[in-house]
Amino acid sequence: MLDRIFAIRSVGTKVALGVVLASSLVVAACGSSPTTGPSGATCPSTTSLSGAGSTFDAPLFSKMFTEYAGIGCKVQVNYQAVGSGAGITQLLQQTVDFGATDAPMKDVDLASSKNGAILHIPVTIGAVAISYNLSQVDAATHLKLTGPVLADIFMGKITFWDDSAIAQLNAGTTLPHQAITVVHRSDGSGTTGIFSHYLAAVSPGWSSKVGSGNTLNWPTGVGAKGNAGVASAVKSTAGAIGYNELAYVLTNTIQYAQVQNKNGDFVTPSLESTKAAAANFSEIPADLRFYIVDAPGVGSYPISGYSWVVIYQKQTNADKGQALANSLWWMVHDGQQYAQALSYVALPTNIVAKDEAQIKAMTCGSGACYKG
Repeated sequence: MLDRIFAIRSVGTKVALGVVLASSLVVAACGSSPTTGPSGATCPSTTSLSGAGSTFDAPLFSKMFTEYAGIGCKVQVNYQAVGSGAGITQLLQQTVDFGATDAPMKDVDLASSKNGAILHIPVTIGAVAISYNLSQVDAATHLKLTGPVLADIFMGKITFWDDSAIAQLNAGTTLPHQAITVVHRSDGSGTTGIFSHYLAAVSPGWSSKVGSGNTLNWPTGVGAKGNAGVASAVKSTAGAIGYNELAYVLTNTIQYAQVQNKNGDFVTPSLESTKAAAANFSEIPADLRFYIVDAPGVGSYPISGYSWVVIYQKQTNADKGQALANSLWWMVHDGQQYAQALSYVALPTNIVAKDEAQIKAMTCGSGACYKG
């Protein structure tokens, strides 16, 4: 297993790879002055919040929270980018105030809550890029891959880069007879959830033999912790292939593939293609738990997904609940302006409206947590 840090820096966020395991973000919460929050409401007395989970979100959270620290009520938030699975676990254990996950919680996890209903609040949209390391292929070339070919690679059925299944998709590109090293997540990961749900949707073999989820019994490959760990392993291993949130691939200058979508087109992950995938998916359930993989429509990148903050609807500490509601309201409104520069897609207006309803549904004692 390869452990790496995702070190988070402030303005002009960069993804740094180092030698420790976790990263933390410090933010300030709520309104327009040190003593007033949204709509002039008095700031809560809470001075700290804690969260844990998604590394997929971490570059965006870093920028959002750095900016947020300079405004409002100055509530300190410690966010640990430890992976979606760990974030869900810590929420259920009630050791953090919120979790962050790129895969919606399963029914069995929601049923295990000892503190009542859990709400899902979408906070961003991103793409899972297929990262690879082939120095023999021009860096400007994005190899073409299909879902079934990806499934066969990650099941260990295709083991060399010049396999006929890959070569047929990439006529005109000379592929080396280089062994493929599969790199996958070693921790519970919402990025894995998105990727595996995509493979299950396009490959019956993958669906029946491996399945989908945040943790898998991988048929082949080596594990790495976090998006940063996978990015580091792919970049340092000749012939490697992995999967990463797009920001990690771009920041670390790693090669990445075009993937065939449901329309039969080969699409490069980008802001535009991720936005198209979200726009072409219209079946939004009331509880906001859904995947948008293999979305139809021209230009849709097929391995796209939302990411959520997950919270308890009933906040046992009313003052802290108000601080949490204020911070979430800012994230899904003003905080969205920082998405595009970091290769995330800002939330569409219909999702923002649903988020507003979720935040207003948070209860603090006999009233609503959000006072705006």
